[in-house]
Formats: sequence, C-alpha cells, structure tokens
Amino acid sequence: MRAITHLLRFALLCILVSAGRAADAPVAPLSEAEKIEKLIVSVESLEGAVFIRNGSEYTAKDAGSHMRRKLKSAGSRITTAEQFIDHLGTKSSRSGEPYRMRLADGTTTTLRDHFLKEREKIKVAK
Repeated sequence: MRAITHLLRFALLCILVSAGRAADAPVAPLSEAEKIEKLIVSVESLEGAVFIRNGSEYTAKDAGSHMRRKLKSAGSRITTAEQFIDHLGTKSSRSGEPYRMRLADGTTTTLRDHFLKEREKIKVAK
C-alpha cells in the first residue's frame, strides 16, 4: 500500500511539473487572420452597441457578419489587420462613409477608432 501511495504522489508531481512547463511555454504570435477575427469579435461582443452603416442601424452581431462577408469577398486583397482597418472594416465601399458605433452608454465612435484601440490591445497581449 505504501508503494502505491508513493507511486501516486510521484505521478501527481509529474503532472504538476509538466503543467507548469506548459504554462511557461512561449505563446505563438497571432496570425494576421486571427488578428482580424479578434477585431471583428471586438465589435460583435459589445453589449447594447448599434452599428451604423450608410445611415442605417444594425446590431453588433450583424456588423460582424457584414465584415466577414466583405472580408470573404475581398479574398487575397486583404491579408493583414492593418489592411482590414485601412481598407475594409471601417468604411462603406459604396459610399465611402465611415462606419460608426453607438455604444450602450450613448457615446458614438467610428469603427476605425475602435479598431485602432483594439489593435493596440492585441499588440500588448502578445
């Protein structure tokens, strides 16, 4: 019985040590596609936010769907988060009008400003 107890303790120690090493392992940097997805999710996850596109209002979820459709349509022309912010996710391709958001607290911001702040958070989280 004593040998089994020692064996179990040794096994538990091995598990704890290997879990600690996994936690210390370097995290791979995000791919550009992952960065773009994080930007889109940052809009979709805003509770009570309203997306304003060409004078019409949409839910935050609808905004995410719209941006993903635009991204898919752009194909290989948009490959980086910077390109997404500069050319696709912040203004209407039809009117050139900036996309805006009205937040739950009533403040309004452009998606460009929102994405630039989120981009900095992504850089810091590396």
